[in-house]
Amino acid sequence: DGYFHHMMRQCRYSSKDLQGIELITSYVFNKAEYVRFNSTVGKFVGYTEHGVKNAEAWNKGPELAQELGELERVCKHNAANHYSA
Repeated sequence: DGYFHHMMRQCRYSSKDLQGIELITSYVFNKAEYVRFNSTVGKFVGYTEHGVKNAEAWNKGPELAQELGELERVCKHNAANHYSA
């Protein structure tokens, strides 16, 4: 009875080395992921027609730098908390 939009951000820690941290941000509409940012890939990737258009625009705009900043601000900043838990 409506539309569902969701954004999920994950930090994946594979080693204690800060270079091994991966940020994944997924954008979902009505249970279907349409675009994803993966810091290992270094850009947004679209999975639907709408997602491809968004990814192309976001990779050329300020959204890409903002997402890379989230890797530093969120994931690397909280790495010590993750490893101490």
